Amino acid sequence: PNLFEAKGGIQSYSLAFVKAIQQSLPEGKYKFFVKHDSKAPAHFSPPSTQLIFAGKIHSPFRTLFFAIQLFLGAIYERPDLIITTHVNFAPVANLLQTIMGIPYYTVAHGIEVWNLQTPRLNSALRRADRILAVSHYTRDRLIKEQHLDPQKIIVLPNTFDQSKFRIGPKPKYLLKRHQLLVDTQIILTVARLSASEQYKGVDQIIQSLSQVIASVPNVHYIIVGKGDDLPRIEKLLQDLNLETYVTLTGFIPEEELCDYYNLCDVFAMPSKGEGFGIVYLEAMACGKPCLGGNQDAAIDALCCGELGALVKPDDIHEIAQALIRILQGDYPNHLFRQPQKLRKKVIEIYGFEEFKKKLNLIISTHFFDTTL
Repeated sequence: PNLFEAKGGIQSYSLAFVKAIQQSLPEGKYKFFVKHDSKAPAHFSPPSTQLIFAGKIHSPFRTLFFAIQLFLGAIYERPDLIITTHVNFAPVANLLQTIMGIPYYTVAHGIEVWNLQTPRLNSALRRADRILAVSHYTRDRLIKEQHLDPQKIIVLPNTFDQSKFRIGPKPKYLLKRHQLLVDTQIILTVARLSASEQYKGVDQIIQSLSQVIASVPNVHYIIVGKGDDLPRIEKLLQDLNLETYVTLTGFIPEEELCDYYNLCDVFAMPSKGEGFGIVYLEAMACGKPCLGGNQDAAIDALCCGELGALVKPDDIHEIAQALIRILQGDYPNHLFRQPQKLRKKVIEIYGFEEFKKKLNLIISTHFFDTTL
């Protein structure tokens, strides 16, 4: 869908996929079709690669134009393999498989494939040669809800850009911007604040703050993100008289994101609908303890509690107690008090080199008939 001109989990995954597959098979010839972008950055010009953009087409016609691009491109190129990083494009791949026998893979991220009701998407998902799920949670839901063959679904977890997220001191300019003291205990959430994505757990953290404040008086909660749910959240803060304890930043430039991670003392997003949650990885790469929900793919990102704290996402008391223990330094996870070790561990498990290694094995299995 996007590679360069928008930010989000699917975009980050797609860009990592592009880079990893090129590095894994540098002798290959690649053609990437991108629906919403209009151009690539000047520095992005890998060899043996052609980028085709549909972003300049007005949106009412873009989907049809993009589908025609995909279809005619495959007819002309006759590729060995088609991979789509969003299930919405799988029906075109399915049609090409039927007409020309070209195998295809599709990537399953999360909410876009859960409870899937559209027949043509269901059919395209079912007929894919392989489905690459970003988490075991997404894989398990696909098997349960769509009754798919478990052997067809391979977990290829998200990765992140470790060069962009590093451990550092609390940035003075952000402390000054938000009128905070250097010893303020800061809880951070980074999320899209959309009315359709209230599963992120922002409300639950807000509702837990009174308990947290009673034990950690110098606490402050910063919510980074924009969206149409901001007015409702502001009203909730007013109703609970918590305006002085919470900052809503709205949109921030991407180059400030690492600084916000370094500003906080704990990253918290007790969600119950995440397909993975790259933000957890980014925060841990900055050495920050993370709190997530125990009912979605945060279980994957936080390695079943090895890397972070997992709580019941609707249990306000449990969220509050976990935050208090983390902020007071007595949560029973030694990595929370060893930021360099936490960073090293998350890179070992979810760094780009590990992502590339797993993708290389998947692709090699397809072309060279080795065993996963």
